[in-house]
Amino acid sequence: MKFLLFLVFVVAPAVLAQTSPAPVSEPPVLTAQTTLVLVPTLVTTKGGEPVFTLKAGDFVLTDDGVEQKIDLDDDTGSEPIALVVVVETGGASARQVDKYRQLGPSIEAVIGAVPHHVAVVEFDSEARLDQSFTSDMNLVNGALRDLDAGDHGAAILDGLRYSVDLLRSQPPSYRRAILLISETVDHDSQESLELALRSVSETNTAIYAYGFSSGKAAAGDELARIYHDSTPGPPGGCMAKDPDNPDRNRLGQAFDCLGLLAPPLRLAKIAAITSMDGLQRNVPESVAHLTGGEYFKFSNARSLQSGILAVSHHLPNRYLLSYHPQAPHSGFHAISLKLRQYPELVVQARSGYWAEDEAVLVP
Repeated sequence: MKFLLFLVFVVAPAVLAQTSPAPVSEPPVLTAQTTLVLVPTLVTTKGGEPVFTLKAGDFVLTDDGVEQKIDLDDDTGSEPIALVVVVETGGASARQVDKYRQLGPSIEAVIGAVPHHVAVVEFDSEARLDQSFTSDMNLVNGALRDLDAGDHGAAILDGLRYSVDLLRSQPPSYRRAILLISETVDHDSQESLELALRSVSETNTAIYAYGFSSGKAAAGDELARIYHDSTPGPPGGCMAKDPDNPDRNRLGQAFDCLGLLAPPLRLAKIAAITSMDGLQRNVPESVAHLTGGEYFKFSNARSLQSGILAVSHHLPNRYLLSYHPQAPHSGFHAISLKLRQYPELVVQARSGYWAEDEAVLVP
């Protein structure tokens, strides 16, 4: 069964009027009884050169600490691709918009010669669709060239959720990927951290992210608001507010709860908490690592172009591993992937996924 990979860019408010998301088909949500989990994987030398000669037996993959039987797709480079370019145009990105207008040729290199559908989304305090899915790269290039600086907002989590929802309408035979360009710290998102974590990890989507420092040393009031009460824990149990200590740190409280859980679920809980804590500090880096994509820092147009071209080199040389979970359960699943040998090689793959309670078939 083939699946899609999504790329998302974050960009400033564009020329189109604010648009509501189009109705979409039933999303391919991973469930506790899911039929298949995809793990796009990049293996490189320490010098960064892709290695594409390994077999399924060379990999060891665990889901919540339980080793899985994995399959390897023999041909991923020729599959069609659905890509969302998501660009932040507000907040600190308002000063970066000129760097995004000439990205069209680099994005074409990422897509290559395979059939493709590409959309462009921009966001500031709100997400907007600048270009609906098209195979005409002239339209994509035009949407990027027409980007304008937006307002003060940098609602990265909202932009990601909007883009994931957009990708759900694409054919299941297409790989899905998001290319995200943004600052590192979210502010003005209405999405909670837990829902954001779920939205990017419950589907088989990879995010390739490019981030620049916004000058914020840590998450401010906006992220504190988004993070408040979103750390996973048993409702009404050990994560309930302590009336004798209302200012208790939520992350520390969450770790205190781990002793109540069995080891496999404790591992998943730690991974979920760590992922959400990472979202506070660097959203694009965290979502890239969570979904098995890649993260690149950039400071100018040249370093941004260089990062995008690196993905164009890596994407066709990725392994597509898949497995049927042996111990399915709802909630967050922590994935660990390593090689049985070849310690000199570097492995990059998704670190987890979220499974829903009800069984919904993945198309």
